[in-house]
Amino acid sequence: MGRPSEEPVINWGYIVILVFVAIVFVICWSVFKYLFKKDRSRYRNCYMLFIALVVTAFFIMELAGEYMALAFAIMASITVIFILIVPFFFIINGFIMLKKEGLHISHMLSLSLGLAIFVGEFLTILNYNIFSHGTDLYFNDYLRKPLPILGTVIILTIIYGSMSFLLFMIYVIFLQIVPKKNDFDYVIIHGAGLLEGDRISRLLSDRIDKAIDIYKKAPNPPKIIPSGGKGDDETISEAEAMEKYLIEKGIPREDIIIENESKTTYENIYNSKKIIESREGRKYTALVTSNYHVYRALRYCRKTGLQCTGIGSRVAFYYWPSALIREYIAVHAEKKHAVIMAAGWVATMVLLMLYIYKF
Repeated sequence: MGRPSEEPVINWGYIVILVFVAIVFVICWSVFKYLFKKDRSRYRNCYMLFIALVVTAFFIMELAGEYMALAFAIMASITVIFILIVPFFFIINGFIMLKKEGLHISHMLSLSLGLAIFVGEFLTILNYNIFSHGTDLYFNDYLRKPLPILGTVIILTIIYGSMSFLLFMIYVIFLQIVPKKNDFDYVIIHGAGLLEGDRISRLLSDRIDKAIDIYKKAPNPPKIIPSGGKGDDETISEAEAMEKYLIEKGIPREDIIIENESKTTYENIYNSKKIIESREGRKYTALVTSNYHVYRALRYCRKTGLQCTGIGSRVAFYYWPSALIREYIAVHAEKKHAVIMAAGWVATMVLLMLYIYKF
């Protein structure tokens, strides 16, 4: 007689951990979905999306079961390669930006960020080599010296700033890939400076073309509101130039309502909102601007009380990193976010000092 077959052993420990991680996974994405649906312009969405993505990575590793170590190794390798590539990407992009757009401080943002990250990574590797080859006593004495402390502060500052920018970047990208409806009643086009006083730039034409695409896909043609006043170096308003472009592209004049008084993004949105509110009927609204600018534009929408969906138009790939860095700086220049950013940095430094002088 053959030996009775052994019953499979159930790893209850693994099942409990998997169920726990799955519950956390569902909770995180549910919270993010709720916050995102409630208000896409809130900065807390950046943090919640990042947390949900990190939990997703852990969930995937748990699902891998006996191949968890392999899944972790693959994710860790991808992360390390990404970290090492990032500074060179920004540095190369910075030189391309300078070549195409000319020498200007705003065109050096990508290059500056790349160099800062490179310095941070270099100092991190240098410190790791020093710490890994010394005794605990040597490590303690070394870390208490002024220069190593300064180096560690620089490293953590760069890591802190880089992580903050990463969270912002991920959310801005997410805003572009999330599905959007096409049934709008109004489409606001955020203006941009004209060339030679009256010509549409490539940046602005991409915004208008995106609005035209929305117009053509809508089941009922919406009203298009080109928004932008006349700058000191412009012979006509941005709204008038956009209206002319729209008509040339086949949009009926009666479906265009120009807003030609605004001078800032806030005024673009505020004045357009007044136009929409003055009209009868449904008011589902889309705001079209460049993809890197959607998040900050939505923040202005919240301040004015305009309920709308932000839709981004394409920009040249070489231009996007520097433009996104400008948006990040502009958002964190606001008093509330500047204070939160500074408080987070101070907390990080305090923890560092406590760690150094605990011995």
